[in-house]
Amino acid sequence: MVKHIVMYTLKEGVDKSAAVEKIAGLLEPLVGQIEGLQWMEINETFQGGMDYCLYSEFESRQALAEYADHPLHQEAKEHFFHLLDSRVAADYEV
Repeated sequence: MVKHIVMYTLKEGVDKSAAVEKIAGLLEPLVGQIEGLQWMEINETFQGGMDYCLYSEFESRQALAEYADHPLHQEAKEHFFHLLDSRVAADYEV
């Protein structure tokens, strides 16, 4: 299993709560629609200098790589990518 963790900051002036709710509503339903994506949750952060965190689990490294380019993922990103300022990601295998 691969665990994929990404922390994001939003652009200045973006309503944090509304943006995180929108992003979660677009990405979390992809579980069950994209093969190999087993779990995903997106939540606002309350410390650490980032605005929200995405935590997801994939059955393999290949599944994570395929998710990145999957048309459903790419379509979802079109609706919020313009809100993002920066990101920090880490992946590990267990």
